Amino acid sequence: MKNISVRIKDIAEKAGVSAGTVDRVLHKRGKVAPDVESRVLQILKELNYEPNLIARALGSNKTYRIAALIPDPAFDPYWQAPKEGVEAAHLSLKQYGIHIAQYLFNPYDVNSYIDKAKELTRLHPDGIFLSPIFHRETTPFFRQWQEMHIPYVLFNTHITEANALCYVGQDSYQSGLLAGRLIHYGQSGPCSVLVAHIDEDITNAAHLLEKEQGFRDYINQNAGTDEFTIVVISLNRSDPRGFDDTLKQAFARYTDLSSIYVTTSRAYDIVAWLEREGIKNLKLVGYDLLPQNVEYLNKGRISFLINQNPRGQGYYGIHRLADHLVFKKQAAGLKYLPLDVVTKENAMYYTSPEFNGSAI
Repeated sequence: MKNISVRIKDIAEKAGVSAGTVDRVLHKRGKVAPDVESRVLQILKELNYEPNLIARALGSNKTYRIAALIPDPAFDPYWQAPKEGVEAAHLSLKQYGIHIAQYLFNPYDVNSYIDKAKELTRLHPDGIFLSPIFHRETTPFFRQWQEMHIPYVLFNTHITEANALCYVGQDSYQSGLLAGRLIHYGQSGPCSVLVAHIDEDITNAAHLLEKEQGFRDYINQNAGTDEFTIVVISLNRSDPRGFDDTLKQAFARYTDLSSIYVTTSRAYDIVAWLEREGIKNLKLVGYDLLPQNVEYLNKGRISFLINQNPRGQGYYGIHRLADHLVFKKQAAGLKYLPLDVVTKENAMYYTSPEFNGSAI
């Protein structure tokens, strides 16, 4: 058991040396006779001495530069919450020498992403925090950062082969299983269910593929293809006509559509279309507590929202880098955040300022 109350003074007395000598052994600076160093190290081992890393960090003048590669919320409001989480973490850690530079990119422009990733790489930061939403384009950067010995933490999108220090976020596959349960619960009789991916290149979005697979597996294992027909579509809001036509074709072909699972934070766009078309009485499951989603949730047009705690992803991700860089802690490879199911009956607790301020 570690004795955290052991002081340098205690070690010095037991070794018969000065506190300054113990300090030089601990910090590997200055000259210490080999036999004295060996004696001090042996006593450190016997007493299970653990240095006060927080005090050491506070007393150090070292600066740790972290680059945060984040989608710009000006293009998608979902990313405002993780950005705020990063900023909250910065406030709590700046006293330890943590400095964070944000590199915001357009999440709908892969070249914007690549340019910002190249820019931060040239500056050789001490750590990188990013959401690798463009899977293929990120892989070369992973290799480059490994060669440069730069640790990086992922959020929102987990890429298992990335060799990241840590991933912070939801288990995408598990959230797909949960969505499957929510859709299946209370369903009677054979029907079709629509899985909608919005504003994503599904072939390059690992987290959405995992959500879809989790959903499929739940339905296949618990309902079967005889009871549920799964229809998958990809929608792009930058093409309003194509958006409209794709949905109309799906509803025309599958007249027994009873439920919709939206794999992104854009459930409100589907609801707005349904209202324009006069389509009601569908079960709809989506993600994230954006104001538009919460409004439709409270109106009963969205049945369930799965909260991904994007603010917490930003906050805890930066703390994982700080633990590694400043406090020399070994980071666990995964930090999965809870899968919160939000309904109109409990939405107020998730959207109140008190909750947002305390739950990070």
